[in-house]
Order: sequence, then structure tokens, then C-alpha cells
Amino acid sequence: MRVGFAERDITPEKGMERPGGYGKAYHTGDVHDPCKVRAVVFDDGENQAALVGLDTLMVPRHLVLTAREDIQSACGLNPGTVLIAASHSHSAGPLGFVEADEFNNASDLVKYLAYEKSICPDPRYVGHARQQIVAAVLEAYETRVEAKCGVGSGHEDKVAFNRRFRMKNGLSYTHPGKGNPDIIEPAGPIDPQVGVIGVWNTENRFLGCVVNYACHATTGPGSTSADWIYYLEQTIQGVMGQNAIVVFLNGACGDVTQVDNLSPYATDFGERSARFVGGSVGAEAVKVLCGVEPGELAPVEARSNILNIPRRHPSPERLRRALEIAQRDPSKCDPTEWTFAKEIVLLDALIAREPVVDVEVQAIQVGPAIFLSNPAEFFCQYGLDIKKGSPFPFTFPVELANGCVGYVPTEEAMGEHGGGYETRLTSYSNLVVSAGSQIVEASIQLARALTPGKMPTPPLAHPFTSPWSYGNVPPEME
Repeated sequence: MRVGFAERDITPEKGMERPGGYGKAYHTGDVHDPCKVRAVVFDDGENQAALVGLDTLMVPRHLVLTAREDIQSACGLNPGTVLIAASHSHSAGPLGFVEADEFNNASDLVKYLAYEKSICPDPRYVGHARQQIVAAVLEAYETRVEAKCGVGSGHEDKVAFNRRFRMKNGLSYTHPGKGNPDIIEPAGPIDPQVGVIGVWNTENRFLGCVVNYACHATTGPGSTSADWIYYLEQTIQGVMGQNAIVVFLNGACGDVTQVDNLSPYATDFGERSARFVGGSVGAEAVKVLCGVEPGELAPVEARSNILNIPRRHPSPERLRRALEIAQRDPSKCDPTEWTFAKEIVLLDALIAREPVVDVEVQAIQVGPAIFLSNPAEFFCQYGLDIKKGSPFPFTFPVELANGCVGYVPTEEAMGEHGGGYETRLTSYSNLVVSAGSQIVEASIQLARALTPGKMPTPPLAHPFTSPWSYGNVPPEME
């Protein structure tokens, strides 16, 4: 088995937009830590596959498709064997939301709302990110070496929390506020599993790893940043070696963040929070790496399926009201009401052009482990459902991969006792209610079409002959 790692810098420049909300925000030029693209290529001698992690909020579909084409031209990797996923850092570069020419044929109002009042990617940054993705994968491919791999998982349940809560009024709220007396209980789970694949060369030097964990990257340690993933990397490198490359792939965390709404303390944001989350997940990953048995993780396989999922449509009355509000001066309106009205107007224009969305579900197998990806901000329960239905001993869901289709809540969250930020109709989140179930089913089908590889096992102990001569003695009293 041969494996190669590589990384490239994709830190945004001063003045570029900073995505993460529904309005304009900009990078100041201060950099807390670099944003990166990190890549690993696994090769079992017959098949190859690449896993790519970006320190970005999202990765648009067109960027994935063009980068895959460039990669295939450069080194021959089949596009379907390349997984490209975003960490979902809210302090990173401008790859979303509204594309540069997305609404050029729309009305003047739509163009105004899209280009002047929404987050837009920087074409220079998109081009740079594409080049760096391709360069990282190409270097990883060209620097493959004979390697031993180990896979395992740890448990970290003190840094991630479901942000949705069932309330006394029968609905569910997102971030209802610390100390809110109307909170009953969390409306969804977390996934505490820390999935890890570690790689060593034949001289037992650690080369790098892949880490999978489900938590929003929203600690905001200050200025431009990979968020808590920076401290994940720092923690692993501190034990395993400064040259180690850490490819992070976020799990199903559409409703999971570092914010503990049931805690009375204000420690959920900033440097301290980023260090706590990243350090805790990193420490758990180190424990796994120190305990796995390196060997050959074969086979390497890749499969994918494109689902065609319709968008939800706003009612005529909702659209009429949204058009009325969106034409007002936003400074004289309720900010939330105006923002959601703007989003309904943009969604209506999207539906006119693209009523059905291509949703890629992908499986990348590395021996007994499988990465099952989708382009959604996927609710955590769905990730757990995928794990339950997979025949693999190590199943790692990956969200925001190979595109972005926004939040995909559970059907319960969209029901009469649901609600919350993620369930609102916007130009970002709008797939039909059954989208999550379709993605889960397709993911499990891909997993069941593959056969898990064998786990490396340590050498057996020597056959028993006799106990330790110093230890097989009675107590000595005098």
C-alpha cells in the first residue's frame, strides 16, 4: 500500500468577503492562523482515492467539478475517486454563497439583493482555491510511499452540543438562549465518535492522518482562522510530529455546535473555546493513533450516486409578502424579517432556473473504514442513521462535500413540533422534506455494495510455557 499527503495555503486576503451569515462581512487582514487545503491519496496497488479537506465554510459544486477535471488531467485520478469537503469554518475564505453570474438574467431587484446584500465569492479566491486543491492532490499523488495504516475511533462528548431545543410552546428553537426557562430538552443528538486513520512509512515515521468529527467550526478564535481545526492540527502535531499533515473531514453537524445552551457560563466563543474544542478532539485522536495497529488497509474503492432532489416552493402569499418587504430600506425594517424576505425572493429566482438539485452521495473505502459524504449541512441524527445501517466497522459520515445544498433537517424538525433557524426557506436551504432520508438511504446502499477489508492485528504473544519467575511466588511475611 502506498499513501501520500500534501497541503497548500488558502488564507484569504484583506478585504475579501467572510462568509458565514446572510449579510456582508469582510476579512480585516489580521490572521490568527493559516487556512489550508490538505490532501491524502490512498493507493492499494490497483485503485486510488483522494480525500481533500478545505478550511472553508463550503465548497461550491462547480469548483469541485473543475478541480476534479484538472486532477484527472494532471495525474489520471478518476473524478469519482476524489472527495472534496469543507470544514465549515466561519472565519475562512469566500467560496460562497451567491456566484458571480448566478442571477445575471434575473430582475434588477433580485440582482441587487444577490450581489449587494448577500455574501458573494471572490473570483480570484475561487481560482486560487482551485489551483491549490489540484496542487495538493497532485503532490500527494506524486509523493506516495510504501506505508502502513491504522484505523480506530475515540470518544469526545464534552465539546459539542445539539443547538436545537424542544420548548414549552411545543416548537423547537435553535439557540434559544442560556437560562431560557422555556427549554425542555435538546431536540437532537450529538455524535461523540472521533474517527481516525493514521499513516506511517516503512521506517515507522508518522506521515499524517484523517480525522472525522461532527461539530460546527464557529468558535471564532479571532480574525481569519481555520477555527478549532487549527488546534486539532496543533495538538496532533505536538505528539506525532510537526511535519504531520492532518486532513479534517467534518461529520454530520448541521445542528451541532460548540455552544452549550444549558450552561450558565459564557465560554463558548473565542480563543479559549477554539483551543478547548480542537485540543480535546485532537487529544482523543492522539490516543487512537497511539493505540492502533498499523498495517495494510485494503481495498481502496470509490462509488458515487447523483440524486435529483427538488426544492421546496414558497407559497404565493409568502412570496408576495417577501417581495413587498425586500423592496423596503433594510435599515428601517426588522433585520430578521428583511433577511428572510430577501432569501425568499432569491429562492424564487433559483427555482425558476433550477427547480431540481443534483446531490452527490459518495463512498470512499479504505479497508475496514468507509467515508460516506454528501453536500448538506446534515443533521446529526442522519449521520447516526448512516452509521447504524452501514456494514463497515468504521463508518465516517462527511458533510459539505462535493458541493453545498444548505441545511437538510430531519423530517421531525420539519414537523408540527419542529422549527428553528435551519428549517426556514432560504436560497441556501430549500430541499424537500424527504431529502435527508433519501441521502441516508443512498449512503447505506453505497456502503452495502462494498465489502469491508480486514483490520490489521498485532503479532500474537508467544505460546504460554510458564509464569514469570519473579511473580509466581507467595507473600513473604518474615
